[in-house]
This record gives sequence, C-alpha cells and structure tokens, in this order.
Amino acid sequence: MTLRTSRPILLVLMALALALAGGVGFAQALKVAVYGGYFQDSFDAHIFPLFTEETGIEVESIGAPTGMAWLVQLETAARANQAPADVSMMSQGPLQRGMTSELWVALDESRLPNLQYVRPALVNRNPAGELVGVGAVSWYVTLVRNTDVYPDEPTSWAELWGDHPNSLGLLALPENSFLLEITAATFFGGTEILDTEEGILEVVEKLSELQPNVQLWYRDEGQFQQALQSGEIPMGQYYHDVTGIAADDGFPVHSTFPAEGGVLDSGSWAIARASSMVDEAHVFIDWFSQPRVQDLVARMIGTAPTVEREFLDLSNEEFAAVSDAGDPIVPRYDMYLERGDWLNQVWSERVTR
Repeated sequence: MTLRTSRPILLVLMALALALAGGVGFAQALKVAVYGGYFQDSFDAHIFPLFTEETGIEVESIGAPTGMAWLVQLETAARANQAPADVSMMSQGPLQRGMTSELWVALDESRLPNLQYVRPALVNRNPAGELVGVGAVSWYVTLVRNTDVYPDEPTSWAELWGDHPNSLGLLALPENSFLLEITAATFFGGTEILDTEEGILEVVEKLSELQPNVQLWYRDEGQFQQALQSGEIPMGQYYHDVTGIAADDGFPVHSTFPAEGGVLDSGSWAIARASSMVDEAHVFIDWFSQPRVQDLVARMIGTAPTVEREFLDLSNEEFAAVSDAGDPIVPRYDMYLERGDWLNQVWSERVTR
C-alpha cells in the first residue's frame, strides 16, 4: 500500500523534523530562573547567549525573587506537575527547605564532569546523599549608599543605626536579609547568640531600633535599586555585585564591606522535579561549572566564583573586586530551618511592624 501525504502535511512534518534536529521553530527553550533586575539583564547579555552558541540550547530567562517566595511558587506549581522554570538559582536556605518537600531532581553526577571544580561546600546533597544542588554564584550583601547624599564611606554596619531617619532600604525577610546575623556580629560579638530563642529575642530588640530609619522594607530588588540610584532612599543593604554594575553604569552608588564583614551567601542550581528538560538542564549546570565560565561571570556580573580559586584565571585584582579578604558574616541557615515559622512571626511583630 502506498501512503500519500499532502503537501501541507508534508511541510509540517519537514518543519517538525528540523525542529527535532535542532533547527529553528519548534525547539523548546530551557527556562532558567535567576534573580531579577540588573542581575538578570547581565545574564541575558553575557551568559545565556554564549551557552546557546556553544550548545545549541536556547534559554528563556525567568526573573525570580530571592528568599522563600520563589520556592513557594515552585512547590505550588509542582503539585500541578508544572515547572515555572527548569533550572533555578536557589540560595541555601530555600534550597534546603526544598529538600524536605522532595522538590528537586536528583542529579546524575556522571553527567557533570565539571563538578570536580566546584567548592565542596557548594555541592549540595539531600539527607539521602543524592546530589540536588550545584554552586552557581556566591554574592555579598553589603552596606550601600548614594555617594551624592553620603559622600563619606562608613566603616561599620552600626551606621544603619545612626542619624538617618527615613533613609534606609532593607530586605524585608529574615531569611534573605540576614539582619539578625548582621546585628549579632555588630553588637553581640558574633552569631553564637542566635543559638537560642532568648538570644534571638535580644538581637531582635536591638534590630527593632532601626524602625525610625527605615523607609522601605523591600522584596523587589529593582524597587530599591532605582531609589538608591536616584537618592530617594540613599542608604541600606544590597548586593555588592549589582551595586558595582550600577556604579560602572555611572550611577552615584557605592558598596562597602564593613569592619564586621559582608554577608556571604551563595546560590546553587537546582532542577525542579516537574521539569520536562532534565537532560538540557544537566548540560547547562555542567557548562556553567567550568572555570572559564566562572571567570566570565566574575568579570561581567561581579559575583564571587563558586569554583576553587586554583582553577580560575582571574588576576588577584579581579578576584579582590568580587570578594573580600576579611572574614564574612556567614548566614545561620540552621536557624531558619529549625525556627522558621517562629522567626517569621517575631519578625512581623517586632521588626517590620
């Protein structure tokens, strides 16, 4: 029997074959979630096009919020077998929280040969020992200011408690602002005081003294970024890398590493279990883990590399531009996992009320 195919159907089949072969048309883009604003813009300009050029895999970038908000969206979508993004950049607290709901795909280490270059602390495993997260970027939360309004550089996080009524922009959530750790390091000699609820309440009491100085508790990084650049909100806490990009673009902003240290946080790539592009996501994570890509990210985006220093081609000056030689303030992820609900209640009642 001879099968005859009409010309319109034949053209559709030919187009589908081209798409499956990597041609233009029906190829599905890999959805990669990164933090919005300048950060996403920089990935769109410098990182994703190179990945597509070298692998042939198209990328659709998704602007995602920091903290638990994106995790909640992913978990809600997963229950409907949907994936707002295939690969997400997750900070350490939300990444660990997602392990408890089995949100993440267990990664196949045999398909990630560049994992050998990633700092061991950023090779994230669930309680069963499965690999679920791979270090993407590290970043510092620092003390930032508009230099037109405040030309003199501060030396300590204590400046936030200074004579600056209605002048500060601070991150709105305990688990991504790390203001508890900042307050503990600045006024209580370190974060050990956060081991107990009594100690946390003591730190909260000191932190609540900031309220007259705060104009904006922000969740939208772009909102504070614009206000900082214009001088409307001339001081606060923000990301060292993004502030540097804004300064390079000519805005009068500056990032300071206070004497107590900047807060060092890191994001890891994780694949949502509802993703239909797990193979392509593995390719992306492995590609991104190459030292040469981490060199590029440091140079073009200003984040601290997640690859061991010995494998990088950054000069000492370049490395110093994205990292601080002093000891950082390290987030107490354990505190947010163990006391998250209680902390959020205390936070809303006493800090951001």
